[in-house]
Amino acid sequence: MAIKTLVAAFRVRHDDSEDIALQNLKDGKTAMPPAVPAPPYRHAAPSGPWPWMDFNIEFTTCPESTPAIDPSWRGYPQNQFGNWTPDQVGRSKMLEKCLGNTSSTIYWMDVRDDGSFGCPDLGRNGDTMVVGIEHEDGFWDILREERAENIRVRSIFVDDLSSPVLRMLGTTYNIEPFFFTSSINWIPSRYQEALVHKKGDHITITLPFVRTLRKNSRSAPTSPTPLSQPPTDNQINTQAAFPMSDGSTLFIDLLAIHMVRDVKTSTIISYHPESTWCRTSAKRLHSLMQLVGDSVYWQKIFDRSKDPTFLFLAILWYPLYAWDESFELLYTHVSELESKVLQTNNTELTRDLHVLQAHLLHYQSLLHNFKVSVQFIAKTHNPAMESSDIYELHESKELMKTESENLISEIDRLEKRRAILTNRLKNVMDLAFATVNLIDSKLTRRLTEATVRDSAAMKQISYLTMVFLPATFLASVFGMNVEEFSSGGYQTLAHYLEVTLSLTLFTIYVVITLQAQSSFHAPDAPFLQRTVWPVLTLWKIVYMYKPKDKTVKNIV
Repeated sequence: MAIKTLVAAFRVRHDDSEDIALQNLKDGKTAMPPAVPAPPYRHAAPSGPWPWMDFNIEFTTCPESTPAIDPSWRGYPQNQFGNWTPDQVGRSKMLEKCLGNTSSTIYWMDVRDDGSFGCPDLGRNGDTMVVGIEHEDGFWDILREERAENIRVRSIFVDDLSSPVLRMLGTTYNIEPFFFTSSINWIPSRYQEALVHKKGDHITITLPFVRTLRKNSRSAPTSPTPLSQPPTDNQINTQAAFPMSDGSTLFIDLLAIHMVRDVKTSTIISYHPESTWCRTSAKRLHSLMQLVGDSVYWQKIFDRSKDPTFLFLAILWYPLYAWDESFELLYTHVSELESKVLQTNNTELTRDLHVLQAHLLHYQSLLHNFKVSVQFIAKTHNPAMESSDIYELHESKELMKTESENLISEIDRLEKRRAILTNRLKNVMDLAFATVNLIDSKLTRRLTEATVRDSAAMKQISYLTMVFLPATFLASVFGMNVEEFSSGGYQTLAHYLEVTLSLTLFTIYVVITLQAQSSFHAPDAPFLQRTVWPVLTLWKIVYMYKPKDKTVKNIV
C-alpha cells in the first residue's frame, strides 16, 4: 500500500505545473544541470578536528585579536560553534553560495502524536512561507514560538536557502555547520552529534542519488546528445549529467536531511539545492511526505511507534524510487547499445560503452553510500525513546529494524541490477573488441598470403640468378682486355662451356650443401651428411625406379 501511494505521488509530479524546478530558469531557456563538484570527504562530519582547514594553507593558533561575536542569529555559526573562524566559513562557502538567493520558500508539515499528518498555519501564511528581507523578524518569531503539545515532529522544507534563513535555522536548532557545508558542497555524510541519553540528539544524512529527466518532461534538454557523437573532451566526468539515446537524462540529485530528536517534539530540516535546475524541490518532497500520511501501511507504523525517526526513514524511500526509475531507462539504453554493436560492428561505439561503464562504477559508490545511510538510521536509536516504556522501546526498535531491512533489501536489488548492467556492458565491449580482432586477423591472413606469394616469386628469381651467375661471371672474365685472355686468341666456345658448366654445378652443390632445410636431404641433417647429397639423391632415384619382386605379401 505504501509503495502504491508513493507511485501515485511520482505520477502527480508530471501534472503539477508549478513543481518543476526548471520553471524559473534564467533567460527562460532549458539546460542541462551543471556537473556536481567533486566532494572533499575529509570535511564531511564534525568528527574531523580541523573543519575546512587544508594543510597547504598557513594558519595561526593564537590570533592577535579575536573579533567580537554577535550573540544573535546573525552571528551564526560563531555564536554556537566558536571553532568556526571566519576563514573556515569562507573556505566552506557556506554563506557565499547563499548570497544569490534573496528569499527562501519554506514548506511546513507536522506529524501529530496520533500519527496523523497536517500542515500548520504558521503566521497566517498556511503551510508555505516566503522569507525575504522584510519577513526575517516574522520567520524568527515563528521558529522561537512554543509548539503545540500534540506535535510529534515538525518538518521544514527549504527552497533557495538564503543566508539569513540559514543563520536563523542554525541558531534556533543548534545545527552543526557541517550540515550546511556538506549539503551546499554535495559531500555525502552521515553522523550523530549532541547525544544526551533519555533526552535527544542530532542526526544528519547528506545523500547524493541519481534521478531521471525524461524526454517528454517540460524541463528536458532541447538537444540531447546522440550516440557516437564526436567527443569534444576526452575526459569522462561521472559527476556530470548523462544523456541517453532516447533524449532522457540521468543526473545527480541531493537529499540533505537534518533531524533534531527530542523528548517533547522533534524537527526535520530538509535542504534543497538551488531551484534554477531540475533537481528535487522542497515543494515536491513536501507533497510526497503528505501522501505518506495517507498510506495505510505507514499510518500503522506511526500508530505503533512514537519514534519520529520513521518519518526520516520514509523520506529515504524517495531516492530509492528515483534509482529504480533510472535503472529502467539504463536497461533500455544498454539494450540499444548492444543492438548497435551487433548490427553495425562500429568500433566507435566503444567510447559510449566506456563512458556508461564509468558512470555505472560511480553509481556503485552512490548506492553504497545509500545503503550505509539506511544502516546508520537503523543502528542509531533515538535516545529520547529511552525514557519510554521498555515494551514500547523494544517494539519500536524491532519495527525500525524490520523497515530498515525492507529498504536495504531494495537497495541490494538495485545493486544487483547495476551489476547485471555492468556485466552486459563488459560482454558487449568484449564482443566489439573480438570483432575488431577478427577483422584484423582476416587482414593479417591476406597480407601473409601475399607475402608468401612474393617470397615464392623471389625464390624462383634467386634460383634463376644462381644458374646464370657462373656463366655471367665467366663471360665477364673472358671478355676482359688483358694479356692473359686476349693474347693469341686461342679460347674456344667449347672451353667456355666446360668451365661454365663445371662452375655452375659446383655453385649449385655449395648452395644446397649450405642450406639446412632442403628437399635434397633430410630435415636438420648434419653438415657431413649434407656434403654427400648428390650421392644420396642418386641413390634415392635408383631405388625409386628399381623393380620390386612380386611376393605373396606384396600381392596381398
